[in-house]
Amino acid sequence: MSRILITGGTGFLGQNLALKLKNKYTILLGGRNNGINRKAESFTGCESIPLSIESIESVRDVIRSFKPDIVIHAAATKFVDLSEKHPFECIDINIKGSQNVARVSIENNVNFVLGISTDKTAPPVGNIYGLSKSIMERMFCSLNSISTTKFSCVRFGNIAWSTGSIFPIWKQMTLKQKFIQSTGPKMRRFFFTVDEASELVIRALDNINIIAGSVLTQKLKSAQIDQILDIWCQKFGVKWKAIERRLGDKDDEYLIGDLELQNTKKINLNSLEHYLITFNKYYENHIKESLSSLNAERLSGDEILNLINSEPTSES
Repeated sequence: MSRILITGGTGFLGQNLALKLKNKYTILLGGRNNGINRKAESFTGCESIPLSIESIESVRDVIRSFKPDIVIHAAATKFVDLSEKHPFECIDINIKGSQNVARVSIENNVNFVLGISTDKTAPPVGNIYGLSKSIMERMFCSLNSISTTKFSCVRFGNIAWSTGSIFPIWKQMTLKQKFIQSTGPKMRRFFFTVDEASELVIRALDNINIIAGSVLTQKLKSAQIDQILDIWCQKFGVKWKAIERRLGDKDDEYLIGDLELQNTKKINLNSLEHYLITFNKYYENHIKESLSSLNAERLSGDEILNLINSEPTSES
């Protein structure tokens, strides 16, 4: 049975990936919080191990001992506002940490490394967090051509109910103060469920030869935040109000930016529309229009309600 190390594996996405992959692979969850690691073991039935990706020796110890065939690199600091206030932390984890994972994977002949990325990397990049993950994308895709280890990334939108995202925050506000404060009611974002995010990762693992050296993303729908707020408030009987926006936030995000059009083509995987972004290649059949949360197909009211109702049972 092939072996997968998931960095950041004791987080929200990592645990859900472990549940979906553990019957096909031997899974090791890497995380730097030992209390959360133990909870993740109990929840997933998979082994965990202390892992701090900003330390290359920590990464080296784990990869040398576990000898993974595949590394899913999900560890990251992901909060836009905190990355603006504390850039060293963001750079140490998202850039240097990704570099450590890549270097040690090459040293130890790991077959494939898959980086988990974000729509905030697509141009125009508007914050330190997006820039840091953009560097990870570019680094991984460049390394694919100069090593026997294959590299790729998947680019996500917002995962509903992920740690620190709007739904858990709104849930606490609903329970504690009976109204919601929103920093961006007129902003638009891409959303999908953790199951959909996990299935994208699985499709990437199943199509390594197609996506190696590229970034894979899928067609996603978007929603304006005030539309989600209205549905949330109707469901839970609360009200909302706008407050000052956070540092680094933009009105819209891009899955594919204008500067990436010539490097991007559509592909179908499992009868679903995807996009393959290859930074060092120009496609004759490239897409003609950027894909942003402004011009994307919108989530319906029922689809938004399904997202709200999709809160998973998790220890993360």
